[in-house]
Order: sequence, then structure tokens, then C-alpha cells
Amino acid sequence: MRGHTARATGTGASEGHLSAGASERGTVFGALVRLSGLKKRLPEIGDEILADDAVGGPETSIADYLERNRSAWHRWAPSSVATGAKAWRTDELRWGLWNTPESHLQLLRAVPPAADVIELGCGTAAICAWLKRGGMHPVGLDFSPAQLNVAEQLQHEFGVYFPLISANAEDVPFDRDSFDVAISEYGPSVWSNPRRWLPEAHRLLRLGGQLILFTNSAILMACTPTDGSLAGEKLVRDYFSSYRVEFGAEAGVEFHLTHGQWVRLLRANGFAVENLIELRPQPKAKPRYELVSLKWARRWPSEEIWVARKVSEKPPELFSDAQQTESEQTR
Repeated sequence: MRGHTARATGTGASEGHLSAGASERGTVFGALVRLSGLKKRLPEIGDEILADDAVGGPETSIADYLERNRSAWHRWAPSSVATGAKAWRTDELRWGLWNTPESHLQLLRAVPPAADVIELGCGTAAICAWLKRGGMHPVGLDFSPAQLNVAEQLQHEFGVYFPLISANAEDVPFDRDSFDVAISEYGPSVWSNPRRWLPEAHRLLRLGGQLILFTNSAILMACTPTDGSLAGEKLVRDYFSSYRVEFGAEAGVEFHLTHGQWVRLLRANGFAVENLIELRPQPKAKPRYELVSLKWARRWPSEEIWVARKVSEKPPELFSDAQQTESEQTR
């Protein structure tokens, strides 16, 4: 997406998000808008990008996985209409694979009512809709125009509007320190290289800002067959394997880290981990997608929620897994 113009949609963008001094980019149903915080300069290749050895595994071509994943989500967009509409009309904000209510998780309990929030990989933007209803100022960002078209339709249907930006979460067209909270509910936390999107999330957040990310659990991935079918009760994939995971050419490219890799990578990007929730669904919960059975998920964690806070403007010196292991061995 480097060098491409961002597309913004949503006629109900609040005045707090409009600024005459920002660059004119994108359209709101055909009209030019000026979004405050819009980035004046896209980062150069290598700006705030982690060293190649920050996480074990082969280097990944940007064009390779982004285009494959964008194509996959374009194909899946029609099936998102019904599930998206259901999420927009539920009784309260519900999170993740198991539709766990916010009243149970309380992920937003410390977030100010008027906070600036960006959802990275918003899909149908149901989370943004609930944040908007709660008085916050959400921005939905997704690299799939087809998914954003569904979100735009739902904005019209429910009369809840906020900016929708077509962009890659690894290269977001907003200024540094633009947001109080960044959320990835199975967005770039699964579908983008963590070496690239975490530095960008750090750049977007204000000091003290919060990052909330959802991903599949490490043990779920170790028990998921190579064809992507339901997880079983046996380990079928090496825990210490490549963090790039593919379940066939049509399924796109996913990125899955171990707990240790997540901790070190978040720390290397100037975040402090505040919480790791290994979710156990309620006895009668139903998964949003058929990835795992309820019986399995009641015994072992299928979903992880990482909550981290930006604690430094400049990330500390980066180090590799090998360096970390060597350091631990010398203690």
C-alpha cells in the first residue's frame, strides 16, 4: 500500500476528527475529507521495522502475503454480511471467536469515554460501531475494500457512522501519536507480519496508549492439522516451528507466535504486557468460525487476548531469540 491513497468512508465522522490542516485524502461517499492525524509522510522501507532476527523463521515478502490475504478476504466478504449484521445488532459488544461479552472481559473498562481508537483489520467494523455508540471516536482500517464495502452498508443500515480507511496495518496513513487505543481482533495480529505491524501500532499510539490484540492460542495451532481442519487432542505441529503458517494456497498466510516470542517482540517495540487472557468459553458458547469445538476449547485455551501498553517513545535495543536464550543461560 506504500504510496497509495487511503480511502475514507463514513458521513458521520465527528468534528473531533476533522481538521483543515490535515492532508486531503480519500472520499466520504465521493466528498473530499480532511482527517486530523492523517500522516504527512509515509515511512520509508525500514522505518521502525524490527531486525530480521527479532522472531525466528524465514523472511517474508510483503507483496507475497498481503496480496494473498487480501484476495482471500475478498472471497470471504459475501459470507461476512450476515455475521457482521448480527454483531452490529447484538445486545452489547461481543469479542473474539466465542462472542464473549465486554461485560465479562471488561477490556475497555479503563478507556476514557471520548478516546481515539483505531481498529486494525476492522472487517465489518462491528467493534467500531459499538465504540461509537459508547461515545468514543473510532476509526476502522482494513486492507480489503470488499470488507469495507460491507462495513459501509452496515453503517447505512444502522445509522452509525465513523471513518473507514482502506490501508495496510503495516503502513497506516495517520500521524504519530494519533490514538489512545489500537485494537486487532484477528486482524493484523493473525494476517500481517508482527515484525511490521507492531512497530506501526507503537507509532500510532500516544504514550500510555493501549494495544489489545486477539489471536489463536499457541496450543491450538500446535493441535491444528495441516489442512486447517478442527483441532484434535494430539500435537501435530512443532511448537518451535516457523511463525508463518499456511493451510493451503486458498486460505491465505497466517502468523502465529509462541508466548515467549510475543512477550519479547512486544517489549522490543516499547510495550509492556499488562495481561494475557487465555479464554475459556462459556458452557453454551458457539464459535463465530468453525476452527475448534466447544468441548476442546473448554479443556484447552483456543483464544488469547494480549493487553499491552506503550511505555516508551523509543523502543529498547532489539534482540533475537538466540540472544535471549544465550542471556538466560549465562544467568
